[in-house]
Amino acid sequence: MTVKTMKRIFSYTAKYRKNFVLAVIFAVIGVAGSLLVPILTGRAIDHIVGKNDVQFDRILRILLTLAASVIISSISQWIMAKNSNILSSLTARDIRDQYLEKLSRVPVGFVDSRSRGDLISRASVDIETVSDALTQGFTQFLTGIVTIAGTLIFMVCIDLKIALIVIVLTPLSLAAAWIIAKLTHNAFTDQSTVRGKLSGLADEMIKNQNLVEAFDYTEKAEERFEAINDRFGSSGLKATFLSSMTNPVTRFINGIIYALVGMFGALSVVKGRITVGTLVSFLSYANQYTKPFNEISGVVSELQNALASAERVFAVIDSDDEEPDDGKPLLEDPDGSVLFNNISFSYVPEKPLLTDITIDVKPGQRVAIVGPTGCGKTTLINLIMRFYDTTDGSVIISGKNVRDVTRNSLRSCFGMVLQETWLFNGTIRENIAYGKPDATEDEILKAAKAAHAHSFIKRLPEGYDTVIGENGGSLSQGQKQLLTIARIMLTDPPMLILDEATSNIDIRTEVKIQKAFEELMKGKTSFIIAHRLSTIRNTDMILVMRDGNIVEHGSHKELINQNGFYRQLYEAASASK
Repeated sequence: MTVKTMKRIFSYTAKYRKNFVLAVIFAVIGVAGSLLVPILTGRAIDHIVGKNDVQFDRILRILLTLAASVIISSISQWIMAKNSNILSSLTARDIRDQYLEKLSRVPVGFVDSRSRGDLISRASVDIETVSDALTQGFTQFLTGIVTIAGTLIFMVCIDLKIALIVIVLTPLSLAAAWIIAKLTHNAFTDQSTVRGKLSGLADEMIKNQNLVEAFDYTEKAEERFEAINDRFGSSGLKATFLSSMTNPVTRFINGIIYALVGMFGALSVVKGRITVGTLVSFLSYANQYTKPFNEISGVVSELQNALASAERVFAVIDSDDEEPDDGKPLLEDPDGSVLFNNISFSYVPEKPLLTDITIDVKPGQRVAIVGPTGCGKTTLINLIMRFYDTTDGSVIISGKNVRDVTRNSLRSCFGMVLQETWLFNGTIRENIAYGKPDATEDEILKAAKAAHAHSFIKRLPEGYDTVIGENGGSLSQGQKQLLTIARIMLTDPPMLILDEATSNIDIRTEVKIQKAFEELMKGKTSFIIAHRLSTIRNTDMILVMRDGNIVEHGSHKELINQNGFYRQLYEAASASK
């Protein structure tokens, strides 16, 4: 899995070959310049023959060459680092784009079944971890490999016997790094998983802080957070401990190698096989040779963390797409008829929710859906919009099965006003025009006035140009609801879905909104989910749901006369006033 994941990460870098080639070229030049330093230093030392016998003219020429090598090496390493940074940042950008694009193609159920905080954590923290590892790892590995190859060649040329000591013992350092890396991968995988849970809980608590405070859930929330945070700390400590072992272990082995090289090199000097300057050069090369192993081993822990994070990101990218709409026709000029043809549905196979529902809605009818919480009212709407597909049966709109037309054309035929408002960080004008970005100023004003939002908008500091924060910022719940209603007024869709659309609005404003809805719903098929049964008395049809079934349907008067479940609901609602 690890090798497969690594190959997949590098597959994203294929389009940036230019940066890769430049990084490799200048890495070779930079390392070559740095490898000249030891041999030039050794030659300079050999020109210090003895007391009052220093060949300054030759040393000066060597120093000038040395300075030129250092300058060329520094410039080359900067160019290499720049191109490797570009490579890693663009690669991370492409992964992030694919991840977010994937989230737009997965079924609604995929997002519903996962923590929003965890999905956000994968898009931000996990991909950033991959980017950091690429930035540092690519540079370290590239320069490390070139340095190892270059120093090995120089050492063999200087003295083959001493070079063999380094070559034979170096695999011990690699073996130690590989064993520790294998242990750290599982630790980092666990750490990434727990981090996602921690982000999910934090997002949940922060988003709903008012409810946490209202229900005195603060201490329990803290206990839950502390439990996950403790686990995160433990997994992080384990991963950090294992990864931190890599560098000291490899440094210890490399220190032994350096000491052996020094000992045998000194004996060679005594025997006259090599000069003191050559020994100094060899020791420098031995140090340079082992240094990349230390650096690479240090990157190994970050690489394991990055691979664990990448696996979490690719798990989302590899998930199944929503069934494609390729080749399907558009749903054009809908007449407003909706037929539920023996439909059944369940979120979980072993727990059926809707069972064998058949209902025929005529064009232009206003249909109210009522029933206790959890009976399937919103699920019925989700099937109309095809946020979910039926388990059995079919939903027919304007004579066409919703599975046989494109989702975009289907959903564009409906306007939805939900109990839970959604606004984004932007101006009031932009929020109203969300469904119709090319709307004119007059159209926006007309929609806001129809939704009775114009008066409070004009009282805001910048009017329609007032910038509101995520989810409405400081606006009241009722004001936010009015803006979402104005959004639907602007798009003027042929069919409507109102899910507790006026639940957060005061009674006086609700009366005005109901009048606006009356105008908006003229000639349009409308589905209304309501708990206030008094607001749906004038609808054409009321569907009464209970335990996933439509147990009654008819007009308000007909259902009252039936003296069934609807009458119980209505009388209970009237008694609670």
